[in-house]
Amino acid sequence: MKRPVRVLVAKVGLDGHDRGAKVIATALRDAGMEVIYTGLRQTPEMVVNTALQEDVDAIGISILSGAHNTIFPKIISLLKEKGLDDVLLTGGGI
Repeated sequence: MKRPVRVLVAKVGLDGHDRGAKVIATALRDAGMEVIYTGLRQTPEMVVNTALQEDVDAIGISILSGAHNTIFPKIISLLKEKGLDDVLLTGGGI
């Protein structure tokens, strides 16, 4: 039996507004995916380490500040460093 897609949803940085991330996590879960929600104020290192530990297929980052210009390259670099090149990374600001 095929396992469901595993998605990590994270709020990176100091942004404290998590309603949108929780809505996305719920929608993904309702669509049959297995969702790991990390909560607020995660660092890129925390996100990638959780992705590795949880063996996720995708990472969804919710961020409203302009910090995405530095956070996404850092996450991509860490994913490559940990051999997680096949993990889909997506993001949005809701």
